[in-house]
Amino acid sequence: MKLRHNIMLANILLVFIPVIVMGAISYFRFSDVIETKSSHFYSISLLETDRKLKFALSEVTTISSSAITQPVIQQTLKDPASPPDYDRRQEINNLLIHHPMIQSYALYAKDQPVYGYNLPDVTFPLQEEPWYDEMNLEAGRPVWSGPGENGSISGGTPVLVHARVIKDYYSLENIGALVLTIKPELLDQVFWETATLEQGDVLLVNRAGQIVYDKSGEHIGERVDFPFLQDAEHDGKSYYIDEYQGVRSLITYLPSHHPQWYLIAITPTTALQAESVPIRNTALLLGAFSLLTAFMFDRFFVRRLVRSISDTVSGMSRVEQRSFKPIQSRGAPSDESDMLVHGFNRMSGQIRDLLAQVEAEQQLKKEAELQALVAQINPHFIYNSLESINSMAVLQGNKDISRMVISLGRLLRISISENKELIPIRTEFEHVKHYLNIQKFRFEDQFDYTLELPEHLEHYLTQKLIVQPIVENALYHAIEPMKQKGIIHIRAYEGPEEIWIEVSDNGPGFDTDVLLRLGQREPARTDAKHQDSGVGLRNVHERLRIRFGAPYGMMVCSSPGAGSIIRIRVPKISP
Repeated sequence: MKLRHNIMLANILLVFIPVIVMGAISYFRFSDVIETKSSHFYSISLLETDRKLKFALSEVTTISSSAITQPVIQQTLKDPASPPDYDRRQEINNLLIHHPMIQSYALYAKDQPVYGYNLPDVTFPLQEEPWYDEMNLEAGRPVWSGPGENGSISGGTPVLVHARVIKDYYSLENIGALVLTIKPELLDQVFWETATLEQGDVLLVNRAGQIVYDKSGEHIGERVDFPFLQDAEHDGKSYYIDEYQGVRSLITYLPSHHPQWYLIAITPTTALQAESVPIRNTALLLGAFSLLTAFMFDRFFVRRLVRSISDTVSGMSRVEQRSFKPIQSRGAPSDESDMLVHGFNRMSGQIRDLLAQVEAEQQLKKEAELQALVAQINPHFIYNSLESINSMAVLQGNKDISRMVISLGRLLRISISENKELIPIRTEFEHVKHYLNIQKFRFEDQFDYTLELPEHLEHYLTQKLIVQPIVENALYHAIEPMKQKGIIHIRAYEGPEEIWIEVSDNGPGFDTDVLLRLGQREPARTDAKHQDSGVGLRNVHERLRIRFGAPYGMMVCSSPGAGSIIRIRVPKISP
């Protein structure tokens, strides 16, 4: 089959994508609607439960608020040394135990028990109770502690504790405390009518993550880690999906009227998604059938086409990496895919030949340019003539001429006899040193120079004859016109990925026009004297660009009357 026919058949078979998308969207949308409706239902149910809880706790709070202001309790706590008699005890009992859910109570004066009703044989000191500090902080307001908070669940007799500080009716000084224990049936009655699914549960949890109470009664006192307990700010949603007790569940939460409690409804997602399972199963069956159809189509039609295209793409990647290995073909072209492979092989072969030709031409051009630029600064002297001059100077006892000739010979040896274009930086600095020694004979005491080359940079390689033209330019254009003594400082220092060579002088600096002409393609016109002093700054810059590339070269920093600093940037090249 032709490629066009394959594509047409593929378009027909790819109808399975809309089927899968529609099935998935229907399933997830239906699931989202169920989650939203369920969370809304549970929010209303939790709100009603919290209202009932508030009413039940308020009844007990009203009783305790009325009782602690009565003279009989006030006098009993103000005089703890005199135990209450029978009549006073009966009067206190009538005040506190007429509510059916109050199981027992205890009155404390200065944290010591004064009187209680229906107390267990063993009572813990008031200071050891987990709610003791909070009770003192509330300064008379009631503190509630559920079965999962006060530790009563571990003792087998879960109770709800109501504790509060009692103040003097007139001076408002603390005179004692009242502790009521409430039967757990109060919470059972509140949570009994909270609507949940059969597998669901309702929790009362404090901000520390401790389950104060749960409807099932199976997890009281356990610790949980709900993110909303620590994060006071929410995104506006009061529900989310997460793991609870190892089961993925819908968790709906509501802050209680009690500032330290949260009401939480737990519903397994399996119970919510029971109605959406048929939609999911149908979507899975359609998806499986579509995948099977796609596999058959790929097996018999698409695989050969895709193989040809993949081979061509791989060949393109190899061409980008300068590898021109041809793609293996399967004989004569039979359709468009085979023609694509054969055409690519011909194209890559032509590109390979053209690149080889261009690289050869560029290499010849670069070598010719380098040779032409280097030839401009090669001095045309002969070693034999210098040796003869040196010998005559020695015979005549002229040591200055001898030293000058020796320096000139060493200078020329680097520029003429050195066949390598890259030399160590120490050799380049030695070349500059001999050049400056020769110029010292001419200028005498008109200038001084310093060379600074760190020892760890001496072995790095650089383009030869790049510093001497800069120094020569400084001598002829900066030092020579000066009336005072000139100073030339040459130093090398290390950058993150390069080496900088800096030549600075205290001369008159460059004029603005001269700096502009340095950036032009044609060199600035100078007189014959200055032209003979060296090929100039641009020559050095172009040689560095040709050798190392655009990031490297020369930078001129100067202003009239402030001297000049010329920086040369070269790469770090180890020998």
